[in-house]
Amino acid sequence: MPLRLGLIGLGNIGRHHATYLLEGRVPRCELTAVCATTESKLVPYREQGLAGYTDAEALIRSGTVNAVLIATPHYQHTALGIAALEAGLHVMVEKPISAHKADAERLLACAARHPKQILAGMFQQRVEPRYAKIRDLLERGELGRLQRVTWINTDWFRTETYYASGGWRATWKGEGGGVLLNQCLHNLDVLTWLLGMPARVRGFCRMGQWHAIEVEDQVTAYLEYADGASGVFLSSTGEAPGTNRLEIAGSRGRLVLENQRLVLTRNATDALEWSRTATVGFSKPETTDEQIPFDNAAAPHAALMENFTAAVLDGAPLIAPGSDGLRSVELANAIVHSSLLEATVDLPLDGAAWERQLGDLIAASRHRKEVRAVTPDDFAASFRR
Repeated sequence: MPLRLGLIGLGNIGRHHATYLLEGRVPRCELTAVCATTESKLVPYREQGLAGYTDAEALIRSGTVNAVLIATPHYQHTALGIAALEAGLHVMVEKPISAHKADAERLLACAARHPKQILAGMFQQRVEPRYAKIRDLLERGELGRLQRVTWINTDWFRTETYYASGGWRATWKGEGGGVLLNQCLHNLDVLTWLLGMPARVRGFCRMGQWHAIEVEDQVTAYLEYADGASGVFLSSTGEAPGTNRLEIAGSRGRLVLENQRLVLTRNATDALEWSRTATVGFSKPETTDEQIPFDNAAAPHAALMENFTAAVLDGAPLIAPGSDGLRSVELANAIVHSSLLEATVDLPLDGAAWERQLGDLIAASRHRKEVRAVTPDDFAASFRR
């Protein structure tokens, strides 16, 4: 018997999910119901025989589905996820699993109370062969002791038209953050999937640096790991053409992923061992370069939904368990929290502290809009630090 799936949210990503599901690209998963707050969005799906709802909780209670895919704005993920789990449904949540850590913990606590239900996160980058190969190399110890990671991730360019396309976009109240929580959350997920969580972070965020928005659109973050490794993560939605370069350095070599090429530079001898035993002050190990081929995943969203379906129907292990979704949310929150505090933040992050600060940001935004008329540039400038 196939998985009967309900799709909640028919924005850009929701319609993408609907397309490949209706094309039958996920075996044993049947899209049977959709939900959108706008009636006109439901018409083409009703014409194909799907049930259409304007109330998400009505879909959840309808009995027409035994699983849901939540693809709504961020703040709705927690409440809808909890409602679905409590109704006995399995849940796939688009990124982020929640708008902030405290909400993510509420969702995960509900999942823990319903262990028979599957909770997964839509982190489709995990099925991309490039990252799977990097993870395999790291797990095999090919780089030796991890020393440094640098990810320049500034190819998320967005225009003012993009931000103006929805009143909830790029606001503390609507999304809970900017480039970190929206555009590059997948990269933060991959980073933590590959290397685990850092022990502390120091964030430097600019709010509305390149756009008339109140949230961060320019970020530099410094990461420290418990084993002594360090990292730098950079992101922006205002830089064009932008760069996407991931570099991981260890005592036995270096991995560089850029422009569809993955190159492993191997040290002939572990650099730390060489340093201890060399008799010449300026010498270093010889190296060899190896290009590691990879293909792009043909349909990564569909692949993750296929895994979700197998987890529900067959008990297969999840590629992206919902619990993993906490990491990227926590790291995104911690970087902004650190920037606003102008201080290093230890992890685990105090989710309640960030929730309070987020509430203050929402209140400040509302106050600024109410008490004076400002130009978009003036409004964005009022948030910059």
